[in-house]
Amino acid sequence: MEPADLRRYHRLLLKKQREVSSALGEAQSRVPAAGGLEGDFIDQANADEEAELQIHLHQIGWRLTRAIEEAVVRITKRTYGVCEACGHPISKVRLNAVPWARHCREWKEHERSAA
Repeated sequence: MEPADLRRYHRLLLKKQREVSSALGEAQSRVPAAGGLEGDFIDQANADEEAELQIHLHQIGWRLTRAIEEAVVRITKRTYGVCEACGHPISKVRLNAVPWARHCREWKEHERSAA
């Protein structure tokens, strides 16, 4: 991959990392306490459900943050844009859509069909 492309993807990844970090911070402040005794049973159930949803979203955010960090490391190691499973290049179309992608489209399709 060309150095200019690597710099562009690096900037994209850092921008996405800032966005995710900001969203995680905002989500953390909105997590309601689960199991509260305020309101009726429906209010309590709704609060518990909202807390579970916020926790799930927080977990997804941390996984995305980790995937972005790993992609930045691959840029540093000059392995960015190469499928970790089969060694084929990951298309620029895929990297533009998912800059933290670890696998090429063909491998992901193969993985899905095997499941």
